[in-house]
Parts: sequence; C-alpha cells; structure tokens
Amino acid sequence: MIPERLNADLSQPAIMHASTLPWLASPLAGVDRRPLYRLGGEQARATSLVRYAPGSHFSAHMHSAGEEFLVLEGVFEDEHGSYPVGSYVRNPPGSSHTPASNAGCVIFVRLRQFHPEDRLQSVTPLHDHGHQLLFESEHERVWVEDIQPASPVWRDNPRGLELLVLEGGLAGKDFQLGPLSWMRLPAGTALDAQAGAQGARLWFKDASPGLGL
Repeated sequence: MIPERLNADLSQPAIMHASTLPWLASPLAGVDRRPLYRLGGEQARATSLVRYAPGSHFSAHMHSAGEEFLVLEGVFEDEHGSYPVGSYVRNPPGSSHTPASNAGCVIFVRLRQFHPEDRLQSVTPLHDHGHQLLFESEHERVWVEDIQPASPVWRDNPRGLELLVLEGGLAGKDFQLGPLSWMRLPAGTALDAQAGAQGARLWFKDASPGLGL
C-alpha cells in the first residue's frame, strides 16, 4: 500500500535508496511505483520512481499543480510525443496528457511541486556527459552534473537542495549513496560529500522543498 505521508517533514533531511525499494502497484495494471516523498492519497504531492510495463498506459489526467520527470529507462509516450532515456520533461500547472509506454519505461517523477505561476512546458534531452542546465527561474534551478572520481562535492544550500544519483556514488560523513539514491536537504544544510571511485552523475534541484505548497 502506498503511504499517504512519507518523508513529509520538509524541515528534515531525507534519504531513500530507490533501487532497494519494492515496486508498489498503482490503481492501473502495469504501472508500479517506488515512493520517495509523499503527502496525500492518490492525488498526492509526491516524488517517485514509476515503472510502466510494456504496453501499459495511465488514464488521461490534468496536472493542476505541475509535473516534471526524467526518463531513466525505456521510452515514455503520450499524445504529445515520445521521450527516450535521458529526456527531462516539464508539464506545468494546467497541462494534461495520457501517459503510456509501448516498450516499457522507468521514470523519476515529481508531482505538484511547481510554482503556481510556472507555465513553461519543455522537453530537454540530457547530454552524454558534463554539466547541463535543464531549467532555471527565480524559484528553482535544475541541472545535471558529472563529478570526477574522488572529487569533493560542496553546496552551501541557501534555499533547499534535492538530488538523484544517476550513475556512480556519493558519500558523506553519515551517508552513502549509490545509483538511484535520492536525497533532500532543507535550506541551510550544506551538502558536503565526495564522489566515489567511479565518479558520479547527479541530477540536482535547487529550490525550497515547499515550492508549490
């Protein structure tokens, strides 16, 4: 059963190792979830990994408070297009679609965490390597960054920070993150870590954890 409250205290750090979590069924056959953060029932403010089995689909719906996702495996599809691995998609408040995947896919998705005035719909393919800015406004900044092996990673974090490890690993004084590990830090809690022996490829968001509430 999907919890209605998971890592819901935004004033506290949170870490989830998504690769070790069980897949939990959604109301629609073939669509499963690994929740990382959740506040609410089926219409929740949430951060999750979502897996679509080949040939599965989700019912048509509107995102009243926005959706962003990164395709981690396979190809995600809707009536607007097809989005292969490495596609970063932003569907702002008021947008709608009918998700599906003929081949199957896994996405990292954040729901209901947009600024209410954000109206930019965008699709950005990730570069194979290097630093890449994916989105920036006065309210948030999203990017992907490659960290060299054993290099330090420091972010002073004045308004809130979230990251997902895409490849490699990251370690701090009291944490160890591997592929698909997710971390959220409240404002004022600096990220002080070091990339692993193979380096790290990280998805970052710099924004208030309460953005959109």
